[in-house]
Amino acid sequence: MTGNSLLSEKPLLEVEDLHVRFHTRTRIVEAVRGVSFSMGREKVGIVGESGSGKTITGRSILRLVRPPGEVRAKRIEFDGIDLLGLSDQEFRRIRGKRITMVMQDPKYSLNPVMKIGKQVMEAYRLHTGASRRQARQKALEMLEAVRIRDPERVFNAYPHEVSGGMGQRIMIAMMLIPEPDLIIADEPTSALDVTVQMQVLAIMDDLVSQRGMGMLFISHDLNLVASFCDRVIIMYAGRIVETCRASELHNARHPYTRGLLASLPRIDAPVAELPVLKRREEWKTDRIDHDLIR
Repeated sequence: MTGNSLLSEKPLLEVEDLHVRFHTRTRIVEAVRGVSFSMGREKVGIVGESGSGKTITGRSILRLVRPPGEVRAKRIEFDGIDLLGLSDQEFRRIRGKRITMVMQDPKYSLNPVMKIGKQVMEAYRLHTGASRRQARQKALEMLEAVRIRDPERVFNAYPHEVSGGMGQRIMIAMMLIPEPDLIIADEPTSALDVTVQMQVLAIMDDLVSQRGMGMLFISHDLNLVASFCDRVIIMYAGRIVETCRASELHNARHPYTRGLLASLPRIDAPVAELPVLKRREEWKTDRIDHDLIR
């Protein structure tokens, strides 16, 4: 069954009219302005330039925006659960267990003074109450699932003793070990070289497909998202300007999306100078009817 057919039956995540603002000494910065979308057990990409609100949107779903940030929405519903109505204690039972997030760079997410195995075990024991023996076995199985050749050696290593690509695989193992329903991946391969990047994406694709999960994949790489995801959401200045199937991204109609695509270098059609995206003020205020559940 495809991701789109699953979405038509029952959305896994529904976000309606999400706003995120940051209060500074001189003004209020509107980081996310009226974002609404739905997704099922599929891979949905969010793309846009730096500062377009992609990461803040993902972090808002998990209540990871701290003061002076202010988050409000008409509705954020996950698998029939009203996330806005949950207390902090109730939300902690969902965050990390049913919804997890893979951060951009493992160097800033892994504890440098704690062995890798202990960190992966901790992620499992926290949400399942498993014994140390059960958690150790599960951690080794998960390290093997993300295609680490010598799980026992890596289990007993410290984060500085592994490469960037392996560190990102470890992060994926930690986030997937509780077997969540939804994973938010915030540019999980941006710090990796192209070869390792494709390996990590292949691992994530296999695990998401095998476990029937949903994935919100945040990236600035349009080609990557088009090849990896089922659907694409394009953001500009804190708003969604267009949505489409990933396979039809090259037929996007909004001038912002067209500008992003035109600025990408192409091996088969080299040019002396890439065009520069010319932004328009109306892109910040245009209201587009987004038919996201299709």
